[in-house]
Amino acid sequence: MTLTKNILSLFLLWFLQKTFSSATNRLIGAKDHASVQINIGDVDENGRYTGAFTTYALSGYVRAQSEADDSINRLATKDGLLSMVWSYQK
Repeated sequence: MTLTKNILSLFLLWFLQKTFSSATNRLIGAKDHASVQINIGDVDENGRYTGAFTTYALSGYVRAQSEADDSINRLATKDGLLSMVWSYQK
């Protein structure tokens, strides 16, 4: 029984270390060489970098569909980094 639990916990640890696309919440595979991870630095009210950052991962599919800039704007607006930049269009 403990061997099964160890195997399951190792699999869960392996699975949680995978990168998911911020825009689509899909798993980014190891062979997706078009995917990118972007760190956007947090700044204080004076515009100085605070040492913290927000990370966004975009899959190659999102980039191939030319949706990367729109996805970054949407995610950054949702996280409070941008205001009045992205609006939903039907």
